[in-house]
Amino acid sequence: MSTRSIPGHASPWRRAFAASLPILAGYVPIGMAFGILWVQQGLEPMGAVLFGLLVYAGASQFMAAGMLAGGQGPVEIALTTLVLNARHVVYGLAFLDRFKGWSVAKAYFAFSLTDETYALLAARPPSGREEGADFLWRVAFLNQAYWVVGCALGALVGGLVPDALAGLDFALTSLFLVLLVEQMRVAERRTAALLAGALAAAGIAALGPANTLLPVLAVALSAVALVGRRTRAW
Repeated sequence: MSTRSIPGHASPWRRAFAASLPILAGYVPIGMAFGILWVQQGLEPMGAVLFGLLVYAGASQFMAAGMLAGGQGPVEIALTTLVLNARHVVYGLAFLDRFKGWSVAKAYFAFSLTDETYALLAARPPSGREEGADFLWRVAFLNQAYWVVGCALGALVGGLVPDALAGLDFALTSLFLVLLVEQMRVAERRTAALLAGALAAAGIAALGPANTLLPVLAVALSAVALVGRRTRAW
């Protein structure tokens, strides 16, 4: 379903649902993978749902499941999650002008702004009422709902699955590729995408696939920022 086929007078929830469909396709299977992993680590199934509701941190939830099963305490898990998700601090800056003053909707949007939600919304330039604060928090809410449903389904069937299903872990990568193509098509950020991809490939070739996320991300952001100062269509 394309959001262009949704009439302008459609309900905010209908517009938000149409926009969030790509996230639905990725969050449910990857949430299921987390729920399955959680249960197979010997943890209580309800914990997977609570993590989806209260933590909602994607990769950090997978990390926390392993750390909890390994006997790590909440302080260690909280500090590791803080380092892993520090990049989220800058995401909200792109949407500050959409929210006027403090509100519950603004606070919730700040909490629920994940990588995928940011990528999805960043590809949609403001276009009046549809892209305002009401639209943003509804998209974020639906995205978290998809994630929680996936976590719950995975926890429910986790005890019945001998091993985590092969391929579920690739759902998030596939989702990022879809969002990247959409940003390149709509926002016309082809130079930034190609530059970041080249730097990522160079970083993996030079440093290996492990422990390259933060250094490659820092270099890529710096390079894209420099390119952006020289051209408006990056």
